[in-house]
Amino acid sequence: MRIALICTEMLPVPPVSGGAIQIYIEGILPFLSRYHEITVYSLQSKNLPDEEISDNVRYVRVPGRTRHEYLNNLKEHISGRYRLIHVFNRPLWVISLSRAAPESDFSLSLHNEMFQPKKIDADRAIQCIERVKFITAVSRFIAQGVEKLYPDAGSKLNVVYSGADIHQYKPVWSEEALEQRAAIRSGYGLDEYRVVLYVGRLSRKKGAHILLQAMKEVMDAYPDTALMFVGSKWYGSNAADEYVRKLQLLAEQLRGPVVFTGFLTPYEIPDHYSIGDIFTCVSQWNEPLARVHYEAMAAGLPVITTNRGGNAEVIEPGVNGLVIDDYNNPEILAGKIAYLLEHPEEAKNMGIRGRKLVEEKYTWERVANQLLELFEKIQ
Repeated sequence: MRIALICTEMLPVPPVSGGAIQIYIEGILPFLSRYHEITVYSLQSKNLPDEEISDNVRYVRVPGRTRHEYLNNLKEHISGRYRLIHVFNRPLWVISLSRAAPESDFSLSLHNEMFQPKKIDADRAIQCIERVKFITAVSRFIAQGVEKLYPDAGSKLNVVYSGADIHQYKPVWSEEALEQRAAIRSGYGLDEYRVVLYVGRLSRKKGAHILLQAMKEVMDAYPDTALMFVGSKWYGSNAADEYVRKLQLLAEQLRGPVVFTGFLTPYEIPDHYSIGDIFTCVSQWNEPLARVHYEAMAAGLPVITTNRGGNAEVIEPGVNGLVIDDYNNPEILAGKIAYLLEHPEEAKNMGIRGRKLVEEKYTWERVANQLLELFEKIQ
């Protein structure tokens, strides 16, 4: 079957500049392309050719200085070409692209709360739901949000959790990870420290400031702890804004070392998980379900996360991590970090169980197989 995957207008595929959706698409392509003729449409990039075929997948990258320009360029490419057009995270585009490809079937992959009234009005939301053959959502939180607003969508909604590459993310106890751990820690001057790790964009809604506030208490009680932020304000850039500068000022007040790596590509990030002892996700907003949870579990780290949006759906408290309900309370977060520091064997076992969960449930092959089952139903 000829299938088009329509990426959002933000970043290109492969994810040379990062992006959760872009990483998701790259992860599933090797499996989907075994059975179907796949074309991926994404944003034009100076680092990638406008068109290419690689590993049996066709890539088309179109200009898009604005969302409107990007969408119009997509319309020129898709008419009469595809049996199925699978749109990522843009329900409004289903309606618009349908006019350009009325003979194609459509489906939708939801990675955020895109059916909220501020994103799409009720009339067009219903049009989209009626037009698609199925909708996938990255968490129960996202799926239930759609069904609450539009009960008729229930029969088309499918929760398809994301995943991680278990070959790319090495468990911290493995020989290869231990070598990486020693080398990277040495490079950052963290040889003698236990490292609390944060991976993600530096934004208020991601809660980096809450973590810094919590680490003051942690570092005062445990002088051998360090904090590492892997990421930057925005994809592909190390430009700082007022919030990032505030984080840097907070870091200067802490007793122990705080490292800001700046932007790293998705191909550099996996090795950095190996230096961690504890992983933290401190989302302050209703996060759909941050993909860093899968990455941290794949790396064999115990996870501390906030009970916001869908984050807690993949964490069983005391089994593979800890969940914080009082999500904006630095003292509670400090207590959770301290607990894992004081119980290293329990922390290690949480990491082991997390890695096992990823191997069993959260691989890209499983994600792709769920999609392939849905594709089969419309052939």
